[in-house]
Amino acid sequence: MSHDALGRLARVDLRDIWTSEASEFTPWLAGEENLPVLGETLGIDLELEAQEKAVGPFRADILCKDIGTGAWVLVENQLERTDHGHLGQLLTYASGLEAVTIIWISARFTEEHRSTLDWLNRITDESIRFFGLEVELWRIGDSPAAPKFNVVSKPNDWSRSVAQAARAIDETELSDIRIMQRDYWAAFHQVLEKQGGAISGNRKPQPQSWMYYPIGRSEMNLGTTMIRQKKRIRVELYLSTEHAKAFFHLLREQKTDIEREFESPLEWEELPDRRDSRIAVYLDQADPESREDWTRQHEWLAKSLNDMHRVFAGRVKALDADDWNSNAEASLSA
Repeated sequence: MSHDALGRLARVDLRDIWTSEASEFTPWLAGEENLPVLGETLGIDLELEAQEKAVGPFRADILCKDIGTGAWVLVENQLERTDHGHLGQLLTYASGLEAVTIIWISARFTEEHRSTLDWLNRITDESIRFFGLEVELWRIGDSPAAPKFNVVSKPNDWSRSVAQAARAIDETELSDIRIMQRDYWAAFHQVLEKQGGAISGNRKPQPQSWMYYPIGRSEMNLGTTMIRQKKRIRVELYLSTEHAKAFFHLLREQKTDIEREFESPLEWEELPDRRDSRIAVYLDQADPESREDWTRQHEWLAKSLNDMHRVFAGRVKALDADDWNSNAEASLSA
């Protein structure tokens, strides 16, 4: 490959993309495709609860739940460097909630504010956690700007505490939403078993917004997701690891045949700002909280999930990332 074909990373000013924290950056971060980027950076499964939510005398930019622990997660955003005003709000949140993770996102952390978060993590117990993240934007040539989160402060021994917290979940303390989610998947798995397709419903339902199912290859899986805020549900082939983009493009080359066999158009979501990609189908006007509609939703999920397996199982086993990399390299060298 010619070295002339290589691009150069260029830093993008945050204000070139988001002129306003409240009306542009916060809604972007809270978006369905973007909030997981933040969660992946921290190793937390986040589910959006609200934007601009009142917490005591202040309003949190984004309010989430940590799916693993059920604890609140508050996100405060700044498109400038950190200041004492936002630090004061974080302390107010921590003092008013019994268990909370607080994420402070800024364009730049001053040394004094980074040191303050480190100190807070040392003196508070494990029920209160503080993260400091700097957000950057980068692009190559004329490509869309891509976000990057850099962790500048985190709780001590964070990875081990996450695992301990996940193991400590007591089902008797589940919220109403978590109970609904667990019941939803339990009822769905009964429908899966009744249909008798390739995907088995013989698995434990989880109190979370998604369930994953194997498709015969470790770099990918099939998934079902409830999107409560938009009253829709999704079935997807989720592609992960560093080969996700190559796999995605190789499958998209077969788009016409795949959609003909699936007997319906699919959403080809490359997710350019993330490592992973997905191929999905959605059912709109499907509120997971409406129990009287579960039968319709579950029958659609079961059929779509088994159809996904039928169409993709053989194809994904035959994928070789080098085939796409070779094609891309040949195209650049031409």
